[in-house]
Amino acid sequence: MPKSLRVLITPRIALLCFLLILIVMGAVPSYWRGNWSLSQLPPVINLKQIRAIRNTGLELTEWKTIQQETVELGGNKWSFQAIKGDYSKPILLLLRPQDSSKSQPQVDWADINSSRRWKTDSEKMIKFTVESSQLSQSVGASKLEKTVTVEARLFRAWTNRQTFAVLQWYAWPEGGHPAPVRWFWAEQLAQLHRRRVPWVAVCIQIPIRPLGKLEEFQPLATSLAKIVQNALMRGPLSRVEMGV
Repeated sequence: MPKSLRVLITPRIALLCFLLILIVMGAVPSYWRGNWSLSQLPPVINLKQIRAIRNTGLELTEWKTIQQETVELGGNKWSFQAIKGDYSKPILLLLRPQDSSKSQPQVDWADINSSRRWKTDSEKMIKFTVESSQLSQSVGASKLEKTVTVEARLFRAWTNRQTFAVLQWYAWPEGGHPAPVRWFWAEQLAQLHRRRVPWVAVCIQIPIRPLGKLEEFQPLATSLAKIVQNALMRGPLSRVEMGV
């Protein structure tokens, strides 16, 4: 193979080709069986319950909601929730749930940055897991042996009046990540099996002392993130259809 051609075959191109093969392999048999349509996506399970988060917020174990309201950021409706627990100050929880079967993660983090007008630094990626035993109330037996891994963006943000440790990610039933493209690929693969990947944008804001060290608050941020992800997966993001 010519050297110039080998250079063009990058890992990214190889990955795209692999995904294209998967899409073709999944789509063609369904097409010939006559039970698949490019113009009609399968429904999002529990979409009504997911949308309701904007008005109700999210009930969390070990944390009490002291304020909840619907706010608009960048033309989208969010749940603004102040929660109180084992911390000296109320923590802010912002949630933007999927509002239709066609809506996708977009520029949610930019919308928050614009509304808060804060400066940021010390950004890092963290990982946490939600153990399968925590999901036993809402998913089938085949899921009980699975541990879900989530990646989230942690950074420090401040204004003239307040400093925060901020954690952001898109939550979905089998994981989560702050980059919309990661949800996109999960959604494409799910559609091969006539399934969808519902999502909720999550932003946790922990008030800290002025320019406090981010590392000191990472354990709290991670612990709360696990509780939020678990509550979403056992509730509105459950793979089991919930009652109206």
